[in-house]
Amino acid sequence: MPKGYMIVRMTVTDPDAYKRYAAMASEAMRLYGATPLVRGGRQEAVEGEARPRNVVLEFESYEAARTYYFSPEYQAAVAVRSPAGIGEVVLVEGV
Repeated sequence: MPKGYMIVRMTVTDPDAYKRYAAMASEAMRLYGATPLVRGGRQEAVEGEARPRNVVLEFESYEAARTYYFSPEYQAAVAVRSPAGIGEVVLVEGV
């Protein structure tokens, strides 16, 4: 079965609120079996617009990624993050 991935590209506008989000999201990742592959770090835009914060999470399946995203725990974190940044979140099925 193909793995599932969540890709987050974010420009943080409120670092304190984003730290609270990150703590909540980390707990939800533990509960739902997410493996962080990318969490910040050096980045370079070689095409298109970049965002300064990038995260890639790996899940056992696309369905598991959806379960995490729509879970009560992660949605509570999203409520904290929404006013703290501008960005995109995409779920992708692997090969």
